[in-house]
Amino acid sequence: MNRHILHNFTRSKKLIMKDQSLVASSRQRIPHHNTIQKIKTRPSCSSTTSTTSLKRWPKPTIESSGDYRTETHLEQTIGGPLYTAQPNLPRLPTPSIAQTITKFLPTALPLAKTEEETQSLQDACDKFPEQAAVLQRRLEERDGGVEMKNTSWLQEWWNTEGYLRVRDPLVVNVSYFFHFSDDGTLSSSSLVDAVESSKSLGVKRGAAILVATAEYRKLVCSGSLPHDSIGRREPKTPLCSVAFKYMFNACRIPRRGQDTYKMYDPSQHRHCIVSCRGQFFAVDFVDGDGNPLPLSIIEDRLQRCVVEAEMIGGGEVENSGVTNLGWLTSNDRDSWADARAELLRIGGRKMVAALEKLESGAMMLCLDNEEPISREQCANTFWTGGLSSGGNRWFDKSIQVMCTKNGKAGLIGEHSMMDGMPMIGYADYITKRKYADVEKTTSKHLPSSSQTHDSVQNIFQDCISDINLGDSKIDNMIHQAKTAFAKLIGDHSLDVQSFQGYGSNYIKKMGYSPDAYVQMAIQLAIYRLFKEQAGTYEASQMRPFLHGRTETTRTVSPASEVFVKRMGFRAQFDENDAGAREEKLSLLHAATDSHVKYLIGAGKGSGVDRHFFGLSMMVKDGEKAPELLSNSLFIRSKTWRVSTSHLTHPNFDNWGYGEVVENGVGLAYAVKSGSCIFNITAREEHGWTEQLSHLLEEALIEMQLLNDMNQLNSKL
Repeated sequence: MNRHILHNFTRSKKLIMKDQSLVASSRQRIPHHNTIQKIKTRPSCSSTTSTTSLKRWPKPTIESSGDYRTETHLEQTIGGPLYTAQPNLPRLPTPSIAQTITKFLPTALPLAKTEEETQSLQDACDKFPEQAAVLQRRLEERDGGVEMKNTSWLQEWWNTEGYLRVRDPLVVNVSYFFHFSDDGTLSSSSLVDAVESSKSLGVKRGAAILVATAEYRKLVCSGSLPHDSIGRREPKTPLCSVAFKYMFNACRIPRRGQDTYKMYDPSQHRHCIVSCRGQFFAVDFVDGDGNPLPLSIIEDRLQRCVVEAEMIGGGEVENSGVTNLGWLTSNDRDSWADARAELLRIGGRKMVAALEKLESGAMMLCLDNEEPISREQCANTFWTGGLSSGGNRWFDKSIQVMCTKNGKAGLIGEHSMMDGMPMIGYADYITKRKYADVEKTTSKHLPSSSQTHDSVQNIFQDCISDINLGDSKIDNMIHQAKTAFAKLIGDHSLDVQSFQGYGSNYIKKMGYSPDAYVQMAIQLAIYRLFKEQAGTYEASQMRPFLHGRTETTRTVSPASEVFVKRMGFRAQFDENDAGAREEKLSLLHAATDSHVKYLIGAGKGSGVDRHFFGLSMMVKDGEKAPELLSNSLFIRSKTWRVSTSHLTHPNFDNWGYGEVVENGVGLAYAVKSGSCIFNITAREEHGWTEQLSHLLEEALIEMQLLNDMNQLNSKL
């Protein structure tokens, strides 16, 4: 298809988290919010061992090119409740052109700057049904073809064009992070024990997380985990489980032009990866049946990694020299692909084995030396690692859990084949398994000698001499990657607004959807920051459909336009005119109702952006595309200057991701019962993150005062 048109529809990560279902959040929120509690099936955290065995795959390794169909056979091999709903899931619908145009137009017109732009867009929309008729027919034929019988017409395009072919670095541009709440059971006696044993709180918390990970991994990899479902009433709506195959023992592989995703048979691997000071260790953490080893054994093995890394590196990650290969994974995908090829060239079979060992690990635990305290400090550590720990990552791994020296913990998710909702299930499980609980319930049975042999292995130790050969380019490649990483994170800023004034309890009491209410606060803050509304994206999960991923909920609407313009560029905290208050509140209700209506439709497959994307993919090289696809206002409406996602979880302190476009902001948020947390990212040059943080607080206070003053007046 025309690559220029495609660029308008995919913008690196960008479609990602953002697009993400991570946020699915909101879609599952009020009509069906994205809060984890609303998704049925989270397993009990009480059991520590399982007699269920992991079935051997037909092949020990599978390398995916982004088409879910290729790996579907594994669902039959694995079996179990996790995949029972797959055969009966409905397929993603193909909307009609008339339906899409009708829904699209109101979301774009508020962004027009002139009457000429308005008329131009209207004319292009009037012509679109005729101009896109052939494209629609091609899309319907694709959807109805035999090859698409057991999949979605969208998924392969989305996985490849939206992720695997994107050449930007994963860090900042694609990956998202979670910041977990503190484990209170580590705060007292464990601190004394940590001092006496020289084991940090990070080692202890990391060990407990590995025990919980082993438990959850076995549920997933045996298919014993019940499939997710949503809904308040029975029968609940089942959700697609396709992404779970890519969760454990998996890794993205850099390739020039388009990456791949390697999946390793979990039954053949007992190890996870542990990184410390830029050194990477393979650590056995499960027994032959896939059950977790005793907590004490895992703690000792993690401590051994710490000691060995200190002996090798001596200093911080940034000073650990040429052996620190983690920096390479932070680079753009083609540069990293070249570096990986160079590693294989100079390292031969030993490097092949080393990379396979790392890639096949169940997940990665990053033991960082930082001791962050605030939400903002933790966010910067968990989002990128910064210069101190950025090289202590392998950004291709599907799951990386970070534990800092003082016991803070978070997660980085690589998200090309798996959106955020399945990862939230994993995070939900491991954050409920507190250290004290694990310590009481974990097996005390010591592993056999066969299970302790080479239980901790420095993965690249045998390759160091080859890496340091005179004709090796790796030293320069690491230097270049680290320099590019430093610039990337230096070009970005991050702020966290922890608004403690009120949360979902108050918002619902006032009669609003918490998600939609906060979306309008965001619209008001953005209007005051940019002096105009901007294309705003909120992800809606499409997992009720087979191989469904996400759809866009567009927040800009005629109702939101009227609301923000009536509120004005400056906050007014003393609106004493009862008529003005009533008008503003009426407009707020209309705007939130409009948002809820759109996200419900998007969640049912009636969004517009995936349909437009599909039609654009049907334009053949050399063909003239419909005028609408190059219309300036159409493009502005889908240039996501404001990329938002909602995820509220009781065990999360924060979460976030990078902005989608250079002149935009990334805005992840949580609406807790008594607070609202916003993680704001943007390019440093704009100075927007601190300003937007203030404007969000201002908007929430102003909206509260309008409601409170109106309530008070009604009682007088």
